[in-house]
Amino acid sequence: MSGEEAPTQQQQPEQEKVLDEAPPAASGAPKESGSSPAAEEKPLSYRSLVLTGYGGYDKIKLQVKTHNKLQLKAGEVLVRVKACGLNFAELLGRQGLYERLPPPPVTMGMEGSGVIEAVGDNVEDRKVGDRVIVLIRCGMWQEVVVVSADQTFLMPEQMSFEEGAAIPVNYISAYMMLFDMANVRPGKSILIHMAAGGVGIAATQLCQTVQDVTVFGTASASKHETIAQGGVTHPIDYRTKDYVEEVRKISPNGVDIVLDPLSGSDTQKGFNLLKPMGTLIVFGAANVVTGQRRNLLAMAKTWYNQFTLNTLKLMQTNKAVGGFHLGHLTDQQLITKTMEKLMELYKQGKIKPCIDSCYHFEEVADAMRRMHERKNIGKVILLPEPKKKEEEPKSNAEPGEKVEKTESAANKKKEEATEEVKAEKD
Repeated sequence: MSGEEAPTQQQQPEQEKVLDEAPPAASGAPKESGSSPAAEEKPLSYRSLVLTGYGGYDKIKLQVKTHNKLQLKAGEVLVRVKACGLNFAELLGRQGLYERLPPPPVTMGMEGSGVIEAVGDNVEDRKVGDRVIVLIRCGMWQEVVVVSADQTFLMPEQMSFEEGAAIPVNYISAYMMLFDMANVRPGKSILIHMAAGGVGIAATQLCQTVQDVTVFGTASASKHETIAQGGVTHPIDYRTKDYVEEVRKISPNGVDIVLDPLSGSDTQKGFNLLKPMGTLIVFGAANVVTGQRRNLLAMAKTWYNQFTLNTLKLMQTNKAVGGFHLGHLTDQQLITKTMEKLMELYKQGKIKPCIDSCYHFEEVADAMRRMHERKNIGKVILLPEPKKKEEEPKSNAEPGEKVEKTESAANKKKEEATEEVKAEKD
């Protein structure tokens, strides 16, 4: 990797030129066999967001890479990426807390959408020009990506690229937890933590496809109106109230299902809230992230309070506990079937991703900060297309909030730029 830098604004992530590096496929770089001639005609340059080390927002660099000879393996496709999803896993990964992410330097990103520009041999159900959604282990945050054709999913005509990028991680997770694990049925009740986040909104929408499901959702007070309109029956402000007490006031016997992305002591609370025959599903550890850098005290506290139990207790309480981690799910056929069901629900108008905000690659720090501070309502999207100088990030913030955030962001960017210059001098 050379030290030559492409022109960039001071407040933008550092851009570097890297030669002869191919867009990573889900299982590594493409080999020189069974390639598509269309992909070999000329050198391919593309921008990529690379995690260069563990730590704060400054560890993600915007690099310009060039690959002189790109050849696709049989079964692969080359996708021009139009939009990418930002997930909590990337916040963990930046701090070295996401075990499914390879060590730095590595291009981050698990989901996105775009247009197929080239296909390898033996690809029969995809063609150049197809609009597709992509789900891979990592490597999505760049302008082009090489993936196996079976890791792409055709987009409905009416779906935008931003919506396509918001579907895979959040909606597959929510669907599998609700229907494959918890077996949600008419008349049931559910507690959804972080109800204004990507998985929370997806789970709420999917609950609306089942008759008479009562949804309790935790979120800060400013988000209650939005999540109530989206289907949350009882919004709860977790910052000012004890959500356990609030649930008990309305439903003294508790709930049938708890979706827990928090871990730590909240898992015990969730288990205690379950009715007999209820199901708790743990799918995250958001409590370990308290700042932009790793917090060892928060990690120790979370794991010290980690919920433990034995099978005898499960028998005696008539409750079930499950765990879900999409990154460890390797059954591609199951993932494909779930995506097909979700695409059908989208066409029927029963689900629709809520896009909170869109940030260009240059603004990845702002995007991560928004999610980290839990200001988002729905999905945060990254756009590979270079940002125009006069263009501002698109978000659902109130007008007054936008002015305040713009000033705050400018100050933070100046501080980070100064810190980065000092670090380089050191």
